[in-house]
Formats: sequence, C-alpha cells, structure tokens
Amino acid sequence: MSADRDRRAPAGRADGRADRRADRDLVPDVVIDWSSNMRDGDSPTSERLQKVLAAAGVASRRVCENLIVAGRVSVNGVIVTELGTRVEPATDHVAVDGVAIQLDTTKRYVMLNKPTGVVSTMSDENGRRDLTEFTADYDERLYNVGRLDAETSGLLLLTNDGELANVLAHPRYGVEKTYIAQVEGTLTPATLQRLKTGIELDDGPIAVDRSKIVGAPSKGRTMVEVTLHSGRNRIVRRMLAAVGHPVTALVRRSFGPLHLGTLPLGRTRELTDAERGALLTLARAAQQEEKR
Repeated sequence: MSADRDRRAPAGRADGRADRRADRDLVPDVVIDWSSNMRDGDSPTSERLQKVLAAAGVASRRVCENLIVAGRVSVNGVIVTELGTRVEPATDHVAVDGVAIQLDTTKRYVMLNKPTGVVSTMSDENGRRDLTEFTADYDERLYNVGRLDAETSGLLLLTNDGELANVLAHPRYGVEKTYIAQVEGTLTPATLQRLKTGIELDDGPIAVDRSKIVGAPSKGRTMVEVTLHSGRNRIVRRMLAAVGHPVTALVRRSFGPLHLGTLPLGRTRELTDAERGALLTLARAAQQEEKR
C-alpha cells in the first residue's frame, strides 16, 4: 500500500501542491495596461469617441463606431474616421452629421412660457414676481438667456450653461426671434413694407426680417407676426409704436431654433435632444464666426 501511494504521489509533490506553487513562482506578474489605446499627448481624462457618443445617447457603441468610420462625426470641426480617437468630454465639441452633441450631462436647458407680470430676473428688489418660482423644482441653478419685459409673455430659455447663454444673449450674434403682437388700428401692407425697409428710432435705424398680418383685423385691432434678429430693449413695441400702431399684447413664439408650441402659460419643460442639438449647433457656429 505504501509503494502504491508513492507511485501516485511521488516525493516532493505533496498531492501536486508543491509543483503548483513552483509553477506559480515561475510565472511573472502581468500588468494590464487599460490605457493601451492612449497616445502621447492624450490626457488621462480623455475617453474614446465611440464611448462618449454612446454615453450621450446618440446610439449604441457599435452604431457609433459605424458613424465614425462612415465619416459622419466631427471633433472641433474636423471629421474623424479613426476608432481610436480620444476626446475631452468637458471641452471638445463633437457633432454628428453637423448637429452638435451635448457631452456635458451636467448642463440643463429648460424652456419657459413666461406669463405677463413676471420680470426676467432671479430676484427683484421691488418685490415683483420673478423667475425663481419656475426654477425651484430644478436642482441646478438656472439663469435666463436674455430678457422679456414684464408685459411680454412667451418663450424664455433657462440654463446653467453660462458659455451658451453669453453667446445667445449677446446682440452681435443676432439670434432670430419671432413675436406675435396685437396692435391698435388696422395694419396695411404699406406699413409692413416700412418695417421691412427700416425705420429710424432714437437709438438708430432698425428693420424687421419678416412680418405678416395674422387673420383679419377685429374691433379696431390687428394681429401681426414679426421676425427680427435685434436684441435691443423693447424693440418690437418701439417699432410698432413708431409706425402708429402701439402694442396692446405681445408674445414671443420662437427663439433661434426653439418654438413655444403648445407649452401652457407658466409651465416649463426640458428641451428635447433635437432642440438641444440645434441650439448647441447655433451657439458653436456663432463662436466660430467670431473667431474668423
């Protein structure tokens, strides 16, 4: 019996445990380099482009890889087709088919249908209704992009994206805005042409991009749609008063690519993916134009 045991477990093996320890000691430690696709100059905070796109909700990672290879993705304005490309989500501008992608998920974009009687500020020293009642339900600290006077209702953008807000609110970028105004009197085609040709105000000449009468005049008043790029203070009211038709009610229906739609008065909603993309695309285009 002893000899049989010796044949089954030769000296020094101890049921094979000693040899396994020896084999283990002969195998060097293996260190896996998870950053093997990083190149010289890549930041440790950078991430693979397809991973970033998938995390932003563009599509699955496999589909995002196909988009990259097909040449439909750009980084900072340059088309990228290499799957190993790494980007900085916090600073790089990524687009798919020319539409900007929001990579920073900490940014919030909210549309408000502002009622009349509310001032476009987060705090009013005179105790009037302000915008804080519409931002209280959001964790982020939101600010308004531009202003609507207290007597004007309609679309107002709220965001914590300071860079985008500065671009869209600055007069030199001329974001297009559309208003519906109710005015006193009956507007004529000749008056609309005057608005388009341009009139002179105290702070300089001004012209609308487009204008049209909405419906038929009623009870001595006319509804008119006005589209313009100017961001000057109370510009629609001043223009219409200058041509003899004071405004009795004013609503902003659109701001750049955003449209008020059926959003009820006094309510808010977050922008859709398509709206965010269009808004970011507009802002980035304005920034690029400024650099030229």
